[in-house]
Order: sequence, then C-alpha cells, then structure tokens
Amino acid sequence: MGQLLALATEAAGGRHHLVAVQMPVSLVMMMPIVQALHGRGPLPAAVDAGLRVMASAPLHGGELPGMVDQELADLIWPGLTPAQACVLAVASCPGVTDVLLAASGAPHWREAVDAVA
Repeated sequence: MGQLLALATEAAGGRHHLVAVQMPVSLVMMMPIVQALHGRGPLPAAVDAGLRVMASAPLHGGELPGMVDQELADLIWPGLTPAQACVLAVASCPGVTDVLLAASGAPHWREAVDAVA
C-alpha cells in the first residue's frame, strides 16, 4: 500500500487525494479475506492508510452462487440463499467498507441488501 500511496502522491504533485481502492474479494478470491483475518495484506493496509476498500466481484461474475450449495450458505449464516451468503462473506471481511454489486433487477438488489442488513 505504501508504494501505491507514493505513486499517488507523485502523480498529484505532492499531496495525493486518494480516498479509496477497489479490489476483487469473493469466496473464489479468498486471499484478501484470509490475509485480513490475520491482520495482514492489502485490506488492513488500506484501513491503516485511511482508505475505503471497495470489494468488487463478490459473486465472481455471477458464477459463485451456482458453486455454493445451501449447506455452505447455512454455515455462513443460516437461512440465507447462496448468493446472499457470498455477499455477506465479503461485506463482513475486515477492512471492506463497500461492496460493489451489479444486480439484474430490483429483487436481486433487495436480496443483497437483506443479506447485509
């Protein structure tokens, strides 16, 4: 993260205005989650730098809900659908401040909102 901030400072001519970073975080892209749970990696580094972390691809391009069965979803939070469990896992990751999600319609958006409520 230090190198990123140094580059942002250089690009801005002295003082950067970087306020957020975006990175893929999902049950497929587990490394940021595993690292954050151990207080390491880019998520805690971003928090330490005062940056927001926008987690992208929480459903891995829409593929992940088909890969997660109800048993795994219930281990994450009983009663959630696989898609909801995937979103909640990302939203609950230490350091994640925002989850970027594309919904195909209002019902899918409501399902995602309900998952993190």
